[in-house]
Order: sequence, then C-alpha cells, then structure tokens
Amino acid sequence: MISIGTDIVEIARIKKSYKRFGESFLSHVYSKREQGLLTGKAQDVAFLAGRFAAKEAIYKALSANISYGIAWKDMEVLRGSSGNPYVELSGLAKTRADELGIKKTHISISHSKEFAIAFVTTE
Repeated sequence: MISIGTDIVEIARIKKSYKRFGESFLSHVYSKREQGLLTGKAQDVAFLAGRFAAKEAIYKALSANISYGIAWKDMEVLRGSSGNPYVELSGLAKTRADELGIKKTHISISHSKEFAIAFVTTE
C-alpha cells in the first residue's frame, strides 16, 4: 500500500450546491461519464455526495495540495459491470499518481440518510 484517503460529506451540503448552481455545479465537479450515471431520481443527491466524498478522498490519497492544480474531473469515479465503483485518473491527477508510483486505486463509498463517506487505498 502506498497511501490512503478518506472523506465524509453532508448530503444536505451537496443538495444545496446542486439546487443553487444546477448544471454549472455538475459540469464543474463531475465528468460527462459520471453525470451519465445519474438516474433522475431523488437518490441522485446521495450519489453525487458519495462521488464528491470519493474525489476528496482520492485527492488526499494523492497527497496533493492546491498547488498541484488537480481538477475535479481529473478524478472519475465510475461504476464497474458488477456495480462497484472504480477510479480512473487523468490529467494532473494521473501525473501525481505516476510520481508516487501508484499503479492501482481501490475505493469504497457508502452513505446514510445524512452523510456520504468514501475510503481510498492505493498500491
């Protein structure tokens, strides 16, 4: 194992941002492929919160600070054929992972009524 990262997000905070900024919020934080996973149902807000927590956890696992310039969309959290989430890095996130020698990223996301949490390990 090279690194870990974890983050927890209040679902209400993401709901507020989504309601206030709508498509602008989505296009700033989530890739087109991530947006394609939305169902148009109420549980989408918990989904978005989980992905937001995941991106924060990935950022921490990359030991990155603001000076790296990693964009939200450089870290995609997608769904595998079994339904499990997986991470794809691009741009500056991929560059940082390569610098650290990261070959694989593992992720777990969960949520309750109020919170979404994500945990990332790298190897």
